Amino acid sequence: MRFPLAFIALAVTAPLLAQSAPTVPGQADPSRVVAGSYAADPSHSLIAWEVSHFGFSDYIGLFGDVAGTLTIDPANLSAATVDVTIPVAKVTTASAGLTDHLLRPGKDGAKPDFFGPDPSDARFVSTGVSATGNTARIDGNLTLNGVTKPVTLDAEFTGAGNNPYNKKLTVGFSATTTIKRSDFGIDTAIPLVSDAVELEIHVAFEKK
Repeated sequence: MRFPLAFIALAVTAPLLAQSAPTVPGQADPSRVVAGSYAADPSHSLIAWEVSHFGFSDYIGLFGDVAGTLTIDPANLSAATVDVTIPVAKVTTASAGLTDHLLRPGKDGAKPDFFGPDPSDARFVSTGVSATGNTARIDGNLTLNGVTKPVTLDAEFTGAGNNPYNKKLTVGFSATTTIKRSDFGIDTAIPLVSDAVELEIHVAFEKK
């Protein structure tokens, strides 16, 4: 039986390719987490928000440049603390017009429809952590639009390892929660635009 040259080449090179295939530096292995203080990597941390628009479709926007700190000890996860700041003024959407609407001043001196032209940063400060395996419930206080309310995050540990570029030990987490924007004084167009806002959070922390 004669085999095509392409088949022979593949049979020879496949083992070599398998040996040289890069491995992902971050692994969901808790034993990789080192106790200490970490700082959020703003270039690789973001918060997506989602609202229902007129009941026809869901609309999604982003907050980036998340800053903050994480203190964690794998031997005592209940003592972990998180303190992150979200620059609301940098909110972005797929529509320049909608982004402008979120940040424009109110008409004729009235209250802005949403955040306004000079919004304060939002901030989440944890008050308690309850961890099970690679998941955790994180209770805390969210300050948004000058109002502080309790919020609970359903969090998941996504990975730990050394960043191959800056060599920093990095840990990553994702989390979800749902808030009511009316609780924070942002009530324009409810219920045409949903009061409920779903948040999806992805943050990478680098060891200090």
